[in-house]
Amino acid sequence: MNQATAQNTSQQCDLLIHAKWIVPIIPKNKVFTDCSIVINNGKIASIIPTTEAKNRYDASNTIQLDEHIVMPGLINAHGHAAMNLLRGYADDLPLNTWLNDHIWPAEGQHVSAKFVKEGTQLAIAEMIRSGTTCFSDMYFFPEEAALAAHDAGIRCQITFPILEFPSAWAKNADDYINKGLAIRDQYRSHELIKVNFGPHAPYTVSDETFERIAVLAPELQASIQVHLHETADEITQALADNGKRPIQRLFDLNVLTPFTQCVHMTSLNKMDFTLLKQSGSHVIHCPESNLKLASGFCPVNELLDEGINVALGTDGCASNNNLDMFGEMHTAALLGKGVAKNAAALSAHQVLEMATINGAKALGIDELTGSLEAGKAADIIALKLDPIEQKPMYDPISQLVYTHNGHRISHSWVQGRALMTDRKLQTLNEREIIANTQYWQDMIQP
Repeated sequence: MNQATAQNTSQQCDLLIHAKWIVPIIPKNKVFTDCSIVINNGKIASIIPTTEAKNRYDASNTIQLDEHIVMPGLINAHGHAAMNLLRGYADDLPLNTWLNDHIWPAEGQHVSAKFVKEGTQLAIAEMIRSGTTCFSDMYFFPEEAALAAHDAGIRCQITFPILEFPSAWAKNADDYINKGLAIRDQYRSHELIKVNFGPHAPYTVSDETFERIAVLAPELQASIQVHLHETADEITQALADNGKRPIQRLFDLNVLTPFTQCVHMTSLNKMDFTLLKQSGSHVIHCPESNLKLASGFCPVNELLDEGINVALGTDGCASNNNLDMFGEMHTAALLGKGVAKNAAALSAHQVLEMATINGAKALGIDELTGSLEAGKAADIIALKLDPIEQKPMYDPISQLVYTHNGHRISHSWVQGRALMTDRKLQTLNEREIIANTQYWQDMIQP
């Protein structure tokens, strides 16, 4: 067969990514060497040896990544994106003091549609640059966060906040829910953006409101994300107020279901584990935020051993200071071993699963993303691991978790669309974001 004939029989595709290493997440603990990802119409068509891919496919675009690990984009399953504008604003304070005396007053003074739009743009830029291709957000003016995500081309879950007290966005629980459902209707058919319920916490939401959410969510097949068991004090106060641990209260109100995402989950007892298993709810672990606010320790290894799905989130930058999910994985792995008092607890691959496929399961999108498999969306990142700090390379999976890699992201794609190429953002204006951020710093500076 001559060259012309070979070209005529080649299969067409949109993008070929030739990589040194591919970590697909599924199957478990697998690393493909010198293989290629075939992408067409925004989806992964196959993963095959590079020599075969070059012979079989004629791609519109080809990326050669000879010193890279290619893997699924990370899923940040909990955060407050616009709070990037409060990074470092009130550090080194306990949760209640931090919230009541600093964060909530600052939000009351400054939060607006413009604040949320520009803060979310800053957060999305940071997340793309550190390997996140999907994030969950809970904050005021969620329509602005959704618009920022749409413009950037990133995948997200927007959980509209629900509280009993007024804010710049809504006046009471009914108002929060009605406005949130209108946004959900607007994005009902959007391929990348899902809008769900975000009741803030048991101590800020009434039984009546939780009961309404418990009826609406299953009717709409919508998820619920809620801060739960964030501190021991929260549990003590709940027992004093109504005689129930917060998780028991939500279980009794039918809020806990397989579509519920429980954020933080420190201070758990055996009955709490039973309720999580019985309800099928998911846990979102935010180790760095929990450590910084001294909120407590989530028993991740025990949860996983019980078959409870655990995903990872960064929380907001006001209580973490960065949105680097590679840093979150590193902290989760080390903290998990320390809490379990077992060096074998939370293996590198388990932590990678928490940041990818487990996050997708928690958000109800694991059929779309979270692993590199044929038929799934091409939500992909590449890390260039060529510097001296990454030598030698015995185990790529270990290298991803136990060395700091957020700054090593070179490329990012969501549904096959490039969001970053060679560290250059493709859908966001960095200069504009920096200028907007400086404006807010000057406004908020205490």
